[in-house]
Amino acid sequence: MESLLHDVRYELRSLRSSPAFALVAVITLALGIGANTAIFSVVNAVLLRPLPYKDPDRLMVLRETKLPQFPEFSISPGNYLDWQRQNSAFERVAASRGYAYNLVGKGEPQRLRGARVTSNLFDTLGVQPALGRTFRQEEDQPEHGQVVILSHGLWQRLFGGEVSVLNSVLNFGGQMFTVIGVMPPGFQFPNDDVDLWTPLAFTPREQQSHGAHYLEAVARLKRGISTRQAQAEMSTIAGRLSRQFPDSNAGWDVRVVPMLEYMVRDVKPALIVLLGAVGLVLLIACANVANLQLARASVRGREIALRAALGAGRWRIVRQLLTESFMLSVVGAASGLLLAWTGLRALLALAPAGLPRLGDVWIDGFVVMFSAAIALLTGVLFGIVPALHASRTQLVDTLKEGGRGQGGGENTHRVRGFLVVAEVALALVLLVGAGLLLKSFYRLNEVDPGFKAKGAIAVSIYLPPTKYSEDSKREKFYTELLQRLRNLPGVQAVGATHVLPFDDDYILGFVIQGRPPYQPGEEPNTNYYAVSPDYFRSMGIRLLRGRTFTEYDRKDGPRVALINETMARRYFPGEDPIGKKIHVTNGPVTFREIVGIVGDVKHYGLDSESPAQTYEPYTQQPATYMVIVIRCSGDPASLGGAVRAQVLAIDKEQPVASIRPLEEIVRTSVSRQRFAAVLLGIFACLALILAAVGIYGVMAYSVSRRTHEMGIRMALGAQQHDVLRLVIGQGMLTALVGLAVGIGASLALTRAISSLLFKVQATDPVIFASVTLLLAGIAFAACYVPARRAIRVDPIVALRYE
Repeated sequence: MESLLHDVRYELRSLRSSPAFALVAVITLALGIGANTAIFSVVNAVLLRPLPYKDPDRLMVLRETKLPQFPEFSISPGNYLDWQRQNSAFERVAASRGYAYNLVGKGEPQRLRGARVTSNLFDTLGVQPALGRTFRQEEDQPEHGQVVILSHGLWQRLFGGEVSVLNSVLNFGGQMFTVIGVMPPGFQFPNDDVDLWTPLAFTPREQQSHGAHYLEAVARLKRGISTRQAQAEMSTIAGRLSRQFPDSNAGWDVRVVPMLEYMVRDVKPALIVLLGAVGLVLLIACANVANLQLARASVRGREIALRAALGAGRWRIVRQLLTESFMLSVVGAASGLLLAWTGLRALLALAPAGLPRLGDVWIDGFVVMFSAAIALLTGVLFGIVPALHASRTQLVDTLKEGGRGQGGGENTHRVRGFLVVAEVALALVLLVGAGLLLKSFYRLNEVDPGFKAKGAIAVSIYLPPTKYSEDSKREKFYTELLQRLRNLPGVQAVGATHVLPFDDDYILGFVIQGRPPYQPGEEPNTNYYAVSPDYFRSMGIRLLRGRTFTEYDRKDGPRVALINETMARRYFPGEDPIGKKIHVTNGPVTFREIVGIVGDVKHYGLDSESPAQTYEPYTQQPATYMVIVIRCSGDPASLGGAVRAQVLAIDKEQPVASIRPLEEIVRTSVSRQRFAAVLLGIFACLALILAAVGIYGVMAYSVSRRTHEMGIRMALGAQQHDVLRLVIGQGMLTALVGLAVGIGASLALTRAISSLLFKVQATDPVIFASVTLLLAGIAFAACYVPARRAIRVDPIVALRYE
């Protein structure tokens, strides 16, 4: 221990005598370790940290599936109840569905996001309330379901955290609910923005429904039961229900997925790619510091030789040099941890809104241990090669040489050349990956969504079903609101829809009049929209043929429909769909005449194909929830106050749920792709800078050690351009080897990000060529600058060098 402390004190003095070397090494390591720590903190929170529930590994998400149309789908109430009764693999099976509540009587009316859940949900998750109790089984009935549990956040906002909240009564659009409990801080289920929970309370009609899919289900495995066993049993039950209810269940199966795996399924590939990318940045940083260490070791050659001559063994010298490496890595790790802590806010600001468990991202003890492990690893990575190399010092030659030579000998030159090759190769891999993702993101933003997002806002409104239980009341409210909004200054068009693209979906089966009936389970499906006549104008959706809706397409008039181009092409090939009649299966058999064909709209994202789409007049089937789309000539965001005033003028208890620019909705739909592309681009730029610095450092040091040689060459008649060509050629040869290795590695590794690409090949020749030329140009500049400086030295001065 005493000798180790002696080594530490000695290296501290040594580093103080070389502050530039220490500063560059620490900054380089801090960048690499800081980037790794920041990304790992996200990966840890999202992918690795257990869910905050009792025995989370036994929690499963159940989804219905019908291939190839629906790889996963929500669940019907009838199927959920049958699963609950017939399974033997789960302790409990619980269900939930998102719901909106209009709170009145607490100041200005406000819309709250909630969830209706079965009474056993909280027991299934293993979560107890912070205050009060959860639902009783008898409260999960329509006549007894007027109770509510608040989230911790809503409790603080509405009641200031008062314990007297229990037994308080809240007015949700004319329905009175009694507060029975408050959940603990941080509990959010099934989404991150849930304010409250009420009993699901199936009606008798819902209990018999096997065709309407709108539930989410979570289940807890019995001890000793595996996911595979549960999957086999649920598939057996699904097959039995398919035979029992062929009209609604034919072709449907069940998927059993661990809850954590289900939550992160969309973001896991991108996070793993980003973690791999920062790992490459760290390797480049280690290669840079290792090159610095080699240069420093060659300068310290006489010192090391003297220590060996005085009796220091090889291991003693290696330990001495490794002590310096570990000291640098510890300081670099501490600086990197500080950098990660300050940069995490910027990272979270870039993160997509839909990133699961975003609120759980912080630098905890596990992340600090990760940083410590990185410090230990980097200390070995960049320290062991220089230490071993320096410990093989030839005493007599070094002491005779007096420090003059070519960078510590031919072996040192080869090792440093190998490190440059590694830096160039790693940088090329990162730059290619970033280039592919950025090009993919550019292509994605070029996609036409099928509507004009600029200059329009979407206003969401939920009418309470008790207050607006009749179709006529809902139609009257929305008709009056649309008329009021049309009269606002600057408004060009106002339309309404019960489903907005990129926001939600409503999928129904359909039949075509005069066609043979489909076999059970083989019926085609269409995305269904109930819209107002001006919806297509307000959205900027093109009419291709026929007409759109008018004010005469009312409930008491002929039933009509519009379809999109994809539906016309897919289900009416070689014929004119206009005049044909279809029945969309959302009620009694009612055939509607197709009166027009409109352009395709990207409903599920810019990177997905447009589904078959059917539009019907909302007045023929008014919904409680509608999105009002307002297009105006000025800034649409300035209409927010006027829109709210018009809603309150019709119903003083009706809040506006949200007001969002259509451009924001489109941007949000590509936020995950933007997150991956921007971060990988940042890491690639960092890698490029480190690689450029590394190449320049090696070349500058190599040229400085060859000044004597250059003087001899020029004294013997060599021209400056000959020496310049020789030096640049040797440097570029090393860089070209790195480029070749990097191209080979990129061809193998970029396939890992192929699932993140849109209309871009993982072997895109333009990206590969551009990145290769960029790195070759930087390598040339890094070789040219020090070589040009060296050949300007007078040959006489060069011959006297050292």
